[in-house]
Amino acid sequence: MRGSTFAAQALVPAVLLSPVVSAIPAPTAFAPAVAPPAPVITPSPVQHPPSRVAGRNLLSDVDSDVNSVLSGLGSDLPSWVASGVPNYFQGFPTGDAVVSSLGLNSAELAALPTNVLNIDPYANWTRSGWNVRFHGNVYKQPNTSVADLNQLADVFLGNTSISDLSESEQDQARNLTAEILVVQQPHVVVNTIHLEPAPSQGSSGQPGGGGASNTTGGTQDLTLPYNTTVEGDFDTFVPIAANGLTAGNETTAIQRLNTYVEGATLGNSTAYLVPPTGLTIISDIDDILRVTKIYEPEQGLLNSFARPFRPWENMPDIYRNWSISLPNLHFHYLTTTPEQVTRNYMQFIYDNYPGGSFDTRPLNFSDVSATLSIRKFLLNKIFETFPQRQFILVADTSNSDVMRDYPEMATTFPGQVQCIFLRNTSATDSGDRFPYDTSGFKHLNQSNYMFFRHPDDLTNLDIANGQCYNTSIPQNLTFSYQGLPLGLGDAPTSVNGSANHTAESAGGRSMTGPGGAEILALILALATVQGILL
Repeated sequence: MRGSTFAAQALVPAVLLSPVVSAIPAPTAFAPAVAPPAPVITPSPVQHPPSRVAGRNLLSDVDSDVNSVLSGLGSDLPSWVASGVPNYFQGFPTGDAVVSSLGLNSAELAALPTNVLNIDPYANWTRSGWNVRFHGNVYKQPNTSVADLNQLADVFLGNTSISDLSESEQDQARNLTAEILVVQQPHVVVNTIHLEPAPSQGSSGQPGGGGASNTTGGTQDLTLPYNTTVEGDFDTFVPIAANGLTAGNETTAIQRLNTYVEGATLGNSTAYLVPPTGLTIISDIDDILRVTKIYEPEQGLLNSFARPFRPWENMPDIYRNWSISLPNLHFHYLTTTPEQVTRNYMQFIYDNYPGGSFDTRPLNFSDVSATLSIRKFLLNKIFETFPQRQFILVADTSNSDVMRDYPEMATTFPGQVQCIFLRNTSATDSGDRFPYDTSGFKHLNQSNYMFFRHPDDLTNLDIANGQCYNTSIPQNLTFSYQGLPLGLGDAPTSVNGSANHTAESAGGRSMTGPGGAEILALILALATVQGILL
């Protein structure tokens, strides 16, 4: 794994690089019998309606000091080092490439059942009623032999062979490999989606999101107004009939509807009907809710493809307590993990954390630069959809897009960011040697954000009233690059344990001033040569 980059060609052996077959026929179960209904525009409570799925060429606002430095180096240092996006989550084969590699013909493909990744949606309330954002992917999963899955899993496992794993780990590696090698279904209609009230989950705060649910009504069937994209994705807001649901302007409670796509082998999810006002937690998953170690490529790969997902320390207790103490809290889980492995993440959340709506990386955001933009794209979408709600953002310092986008949201949407909580992974995990830039927090009020080391640092905070900083947790920010080798950029620990907010302190030199980029480039080059980063 050292120094390697997993582009599409490196991820897949020669068997997956044979010439692609001709166009894939649409599955008959999802072929439109009649023309789809005319698009229904969701009335927006803000000037700009929530964005639909955008093509990868529409996003060009990626800017990162670290990425600029890396490009200036002209070295073989992979771009994912700067992004915090693991290279084993890039370049998965799709569509025709999978069909060709597995030797499927049109008849065999047509005979396969249709599956739907129906990602847990959120719904907003407007003058026209409740509007549900349905999003996911339509695909077919080939019947791949165990021998072929073993061979392909070995590619995804890098330096580890599937034969070196335990039996349960081998099963997980094969299952995840099979989930990756699916054939997306383009330009098809997602036919009947059935909605009905979800049963109450009690008041334990897990699962269900926001404690008890007394949802009544909402039972109905509908068809999405748009066909799937060329990658098989769908993402659209659809107005639904109330049929007994409580109006959003008459409640502060989260209502939940079970949704199921009929005619598909898979396709169930839970929709969360979120009132216009209240608190929403937007939470990352990797290295904040589960142990991933994306900054240690070999460990991150095994934790993602073979080992059972396990929570990070006692973080489930923190979320459970929040769900109980704030009964109308909306949980939204946002990860840049690609769609093919989303079900594993959704199941992990359901098993360990309060239920909530979900966002992941659609297939038309496939490379590193697009991935760096997708988090901002999805953040903007949910902020625009709920302009009166306040948000609590939770993630870790290993992602440069988080470090840039989270403080930027506080200025782009003033008054909507209640708290920002960031796990300082480099402070507690010696394997994280990626530098991170805290300059975006320079002009934010300390009471609105906190860098923390352990879940218990998040206890005894009155987040409902904006108390987001535990004064017993030193911050020591230089508002420049942190975590640099040789102690550069780090501020000294303050005598009284309080946060030390200095742009340049005695123990660190700012990487954002004149010459900073050159200094950082030299440090990264040295770190690479010595094997510090890779």
